[in-house]
Amino acid sequence: MVDKKDFVLAVEGLTVSFDGFKAVNDLSFYVEEDEIRVIIGPNGAGKTTVLDLICGKTQATDGSIKFRGKELTKMSEHAIVHAGIGRKFQNPSIYEDLTVFENLEISFPRGHGVFGALAFKRDAEVIAAVEEVAETIFLSEDLNKTAGLLSHGQKQWLEIGMLLIQKPDLLMLDEPVAGMSVAERKKTAELLNRITQGRSVIVIEHDMQFVEDIAHRVTVLHQGKVLSEGSMERVKNDPKVVEVYLGH
Repeated sequence: MVDKKDFVLAVEGLTVSFDGFKAVNDLSFYVEEDEIRVIIGPNGAGKTTVLDLICGKTQATDGSIKFRGKELTKMSEHAIVHAGIGRKFQNPSIYEDLTVFENLEISFPRGHGVFGALAFKRDAEVIAAVEEVAETIFLSEDLNKTAGLLSHGQKQWLEIGMLLIQKPDLLMLDEPVAGMSVAERKKTAELLNRITQGRSVIVIEHDMQFVEDIAHRVTVLHQGKVLSEGSMERVKNDPKVVEVYLGH
């Protein structure tokens, strides 16, 4: 039996049916402290649904999702965020007409949304947190720039920063490098490798070079089930994975 204590996230027997179709089918996997787990697989394999289940956007039909021993399947989305799980969707949701600084400031946990953030004083703690995160996401020089003027890649980094400032223990990113330049992809790999001190990250990705640059472990999904799991090297050479996914 797997010892649950050591895992940040333990997903067991997870199943969700939509009108009889099992989008995720008896899925189990375990994410460790400070691990970057990449989930890959063909379209329709259930990758985004898994993130929806973890963050409470979709309710599981069966199975269990434990985050640091706490069962998530009965918790609201809001409670799951408070427990320490941050999620970035495919399209960046930043406040385009605010500056980079203001976007990060609004996300600071004391703010509780736009109105709360506007009501609290911009004190030393907030400024220090914003500057620290801005450095991590390569935007130190752009704090006073309006977010709408950033490049596509910089907008993605800003959104990651808006999650980081909330200090989540688990960060989930859905195709973070889609549409990025090669240089931005490299920097994003560097960014993700940098932020796993003290937190775990789950990434859904199609870009295999990027996966090689970041993954500690790779889970390959196919028809809602784990097809293969292990190091990128192992997964890449698994005949089943080549057949259903990498061979295309």
